[in-house]
This record gives sequence, structure tokens and C-alpha cells, in this order.
Amino acid sequence: MKNKSFNILVVVESVDVEGSSGAKANLALINNLKTAGFGIEVLHYTRKEIILSGISTTVIKEKRRSLFFMLSRLEAFLRTRLKLPLNREVEKLVGFSFTLLNDRNSIISCLRRKNPEEFDLVMTLSQGGSFRPHHALLKLPEWHSKWLAYIHDPYPMRHFPPPYTWTEPGSEKKEFFVRQVSEKAAFSAFPGELLLEWMGQFHPQFLKTGIVIPHQISDHDITNKKLPELFNPVNFNIVHAGNLLWGRDPGGLIEGFKGFLRHCPEAKQKSRLIFIGGKNHYSKFLMEVSQKHSEVCLIEENIPFDLVASIQNLSSVNVILEGKSELSPFLPGKFPHCVAANRPILLLGPPVSESRRLLGSEYPFWEEIDRPNKIALLIEQLYDKWKHQGVSKLDRQDLEYYLSYKNLKEVILSLKKNDQ
Repeated sequence: MKNKSFNILVVVESVDVEGSSGAKANLALINNLKTAGFGIEVLHYTRKEIILSGISTTVIKEKRRSLFFMLSRLEAFLRTRLKLPLNREVEKLVGFSFTLLNDRNSIISCLRRKNPEEFDLVMTLSQGGSFRPHHALLKLPEWHSKWLAYIHDPYPMRHFPPPYTWTEPGSEKKEFFVRQVSEKAAFSAFPGELLLEWMGQFHPQFLKTGIVIPHQISDHDITNKKLPELFNPVNFNIVHAGNLLWGRDPGGLIEGFKGFLRHCPEAKQKSRLIFIGGKNHYSKFLMEVSQKHSEVCLIEENIPFDLVASIQNLSSVNVILEGKSELSPFLPGKFPHCVAANRPILLLGPPVSESRRLLGSEYPFWEEIDRPNKIALLIEQLYDKWKHQGVSKLDRQDLEYYLSYKNLKEVILSLKKNDQ
């Protein structure tokens, strides 16, 4: 049933399903808003035409006759051709790059052609450390009373927990930007409770306006996909899909897998540890390991997202790998994909994390990333279940609902009730 009285304008940087994990998460959210029955219009800065079924989309055109555009091209020329790294100095002085400021103004120009009275909510979606739509909305006070600012990750980088903490150029100005967002937006949203609480300690207004909108499960065509030769669905396949950013060290997982094979040599012929994702900080290490150990497989070529989802659905175990820390407030973009695959999840990360909070402290297949002996024991348990019972199921209907359009609909409609 269509919620004709609740129309949402979504302003987002990218809706390219083959782009970053943030773009995938944003696209899943947009599609589930439509599935929930809301009226949806999307303004996006993907730089190419994207067709979303049943959703009105508009590509935001870049302003190419502006001072910021000229300055951004000059800075890029000096950096790439003359090797003068002025971008850090620009950010120290201004807080943000000339490119970001030009993109912000491009989004503002597009938004000014929209009538705020036609929408009940305007939702700005972040993507990693990029908040271009939020920068634009700050300059448009006529939208603030119906503005929902989605915060995907901690920001600025100095608010990341270890091992990711880093003070960027212009950090104070970036901090002031987030404070403005917390004070001007009528609502704020975060993918997890821990991130809301984490950002709330720096900007208490988030604790008053914040809600949780987790990354969403959405439908993908995973039928009749030609599988890579390295993946044989009859094997005991442990799959890690997604880029290994610095800090997500796969060494403990690999050593744990090798320890499992030493303890269960009969499993060697049928067991595979498979990494899927583009080149990353650990690519050289993974290549060296895969060349020495044929049971460790590496798929680095770009393969369509639907094929990755198909592999996850046919795996024996899906891995979520996080950094070595005491706390991880992030909800990984791959978390809903792993829940939707309905296979056991091997969660390797901090003792306090959003993923572990959702799976539950009693979830058996969790360990910290640098404990290979214990990881080996968990893999052996998963293997024994697979060997004696066949393919295991995660079977978490509570999480399937939590990550679904049904829960999303209730959360969005609660905003309307609270605003009355």
C-alpha cells in the first residue's frame, strides 16, 4: 500500500551497484524505501545515468563554469604534473577540497529547482568519508525542518576508533561541519546503535535526533550465474567477499585455516578459503599465500555484485573480518548480504562491535582476528557440522526482519508520528 502522504527526496552521491560498499548500501536503502511504499525521488551524483525500477532519478550535473571548478583543476594539475601536493594545504586552510566545494554547489543548484513543500522528508546519504549531500543541505535552511542526515561512518577520521584513528588536514573545520549537521538536521540516522552512541559522545545532539536505520537486505538476481572456476559449491568453502582495507588483517584467518587443515588433513582436498575483492593493502601477501597453498584462493578481478551474492549464497561459511580493536561501531555493508545468504557467519573482530551485538554475545562463531589457534577450532566445528549435516543455515529470522523493508517502514513512519 503506497504511503501517498509521505514522499521522500533522497540526495546521494552514488547509486552504482558496482561501486563502493557505501554505494551498495545506499542503493539497497533506496530500493527498500520504494518497496515499503513511500514516494521516492532520487538526486544522485553518480556522473552517469542510472535507471532504478519504479523510482524517479535525476543525475546532478557538475558545475563546470565556476571558480571552485577552475581551482580544483588547477590544484589537480599542480599535484599530478608538477608534483606540488597543495591539496593538504588547501584542506588545512579551507577544511575541504575545491572539488568537494564545487560538488556541493552543484548539488545546491539542483536542489533549488525542487519545492520543499512537495516532500515530507529529505534524506542525505553519506558514503564513507564523503558527505557532499550534507554540505549542500546545510546551505538550504528551507529544508532543515524535514532533513534526515544519514551518517554512514564516524567523522572526521580522528573520531575513528583504533587502529583507524587519524587526524586529517583541516580536522577542526571538519569537526565544525559535523557539529552543524547535528544541530541543523531535524533527524539523524546511523546504521547501528553503537555508531549513534559513539558519535553522540562528540555531538550530544545526535542522541536527541538519532535513529537507527541498518543497512538493508534487498533482492538480487542470483540465479543461473556462471561461477568462477576456483569456486566449486560441493566443497567446504569459506568465503570472504569485499575489499580488505588496512587494519582488516587476514593473517590470523589464514593461519587458523592452515591450522585446521593440519589437524584435519582429510579435509584438505575439499576445503577452500576464498578471498573475493579488488586489489588492496594485503594483495601481495594474499598472492604469496595462494601460490604456496592451493587451498587458499584469490579472486581479484572485478566481478558483478550479483555474482558475488550468488557465491555467498552457495558458500559453506561467510566471513566478516574487522580490525584489531576493543570496539568497532561500524555495521559492515556486507552484514545484510551475509544474513541474506543464510549461511553460518564466521565473525572475526573486536569483543564489542555492532555485528556481534546483532548476532548476540552467545553466538558461537566469533573470535578476535589475531587468535589463529581459536579460529582453527571454530573452523573445525563448522567443518564437522558441514561434513555430518550438510549445508548449515544461519536461520536468523530476527535479523532478516531487522534488516528488511518492513522494519524500515516502521522506523520512517515513527518520524512522522514524532513530528506531529
